[in-house]
Amino acid sequence: MTTATAPIAAPAKARSARKSTKLQGLQVFMENKLAVFGVCLILILMAFSFIGPLFYVTDQIHTDLSNSALPPSAEHPLGTDMVGYDQLGRLMKGGQTSIIVGLFAGIFATTIGTLYGAIAGFVGGWIDAIMMRIVDALMSVPVLFLFMLIATMIPPTVPVLIIIMSALSWLGTSRLIRGEALSLRTREYVVAMRGMGGSMPRAIRTHIVRNTIGTVIVNATFQVADAVLYVAYLSFLGLGAQPPATDWGAMLSNSQSHVYSGNWWLLYPPGVLIILLVLSFNFIGDGLRDAFEVRLRKR
Repeated sequence: MTTATAPIAAPAKARSARKSTKLQGLQVFMENKLAVFGVCLILILMAFSFIGPLFYVTDQIHTDLSNSALPPSAEHPLGTDMVGYDQLGRLMKGGQTSIIVGLFAGIFATTIGTLYGAIAGFVGGWIDAIMMRIVDALMSVPVLFLFMLIATMIPPTVPVLIIIMSALSWLGTSRLIRGEALSLRTREYVVAMRGMGGSMPRAIRTHIVRNTIGTVIVNATFQVADAVLYVAYLSFLGLGAQPPATDWGAMLSNSQSHVYSGNWWLLYPPGVLIILLVLSFNFIGDGLRDAFEVRLRKR
């Protein structure tokens, strides 16, 4: 009876250990007050940007110069901008662009960098050397300069901004994952799989990417934060989404000429929201890193 139940008990014990490790990782994340604050802040900003316009309806397409630069009032809680747009409604609309571009660009850049780095590290040899020299060459050019160059050649719409960010922000991720792949490809289970005829795509998918998922997820949060900042940079320079579309960086750019005019409602709200959005993703990234470190120590 003992020998018969042993093979059944072993997998059950392994599953229980994995579940315990996940719960402990979640507990570590929840104990990080800044990480929990970051999650709550992200949810609040998303609700403000995507649900808020359903309850606070404003016209963000047609200008109204007769209502330009109005101070905060009951009708316009955060006043109006220089062309008559309601500033609170404009912040909601701008938040949609900033969050959408930041999220999708960060996710796509992380995906590209993960696959590129995993292939380079797993294959190794001269292929790895060539792939990494390409990365080194691209990293030698300032990313913001490349963003500006491409944005001047292509009309900057939201999809174009996502593509530009994704195409140029994956370099650091690829180097990070490549280092992990170089270490993982010499592990016994990877060598055994290759010895049994396992294909390279399967090895990368099941062993390399799966075992670097913690690094990938943590890096993705920082990529999103970087993408949000890059959107703000481009928009501040006038290379972001064009009117009537907007984002928080464009709103900040439009208000820079009114710094000393007393129209504080044009300057401070978009700047504060950009800071809060970037900080929230950074807080979440720190919390996830601590949680995954606990899981890795348990392996």
